Amino acid sequence: MAGTIRHLLVHGRVQGVGFRAWAQDTAEGLGVEGWVRNRRGGEVEMVIAGSPQAVAAMAEACRHGPSFAHVTRIEEWDAREDELRIRGAEGGFASLPTV
Repeated sequence: MAGTIRHLLVHGRVQGVGFRAWAQDTAEGLGVEGWVRNRRGGEVEMVIAGSPQAVAAMAEACRHGPSFAHVTRIEEWDAREDELRIRGAEGGFASLPTV
C-alpha cells in the first residue's frame, strides 16, 4: 500500500472498553489498513496505513476512542511496511490477539 504508515501506542483506560472493535470500525470507515491489539502492559497498539489525511484522521480519533475509554496519551512514530504486514494482518484492518 502506498501512503503514510504510522505506529501508535495508546495509553490510559483503553482495554475492556471496546477500543479494538471501535478502532476496526473507525479504520474501515476511513479506508485505513492495518491492525490493532492489546498489550499486556495495558496499552492498545496499532499500525495504520493509508492516505496522509486518513491516517491523520485515524490518529486524531484515537485521542478520544470509544465512549468508555479515557486516553491519557499516544506515542506515535513512522512505521515500515513490514510492521503493517505482520502475521494475521494481511490486508484490510485486523484485530489481533494480545501480546
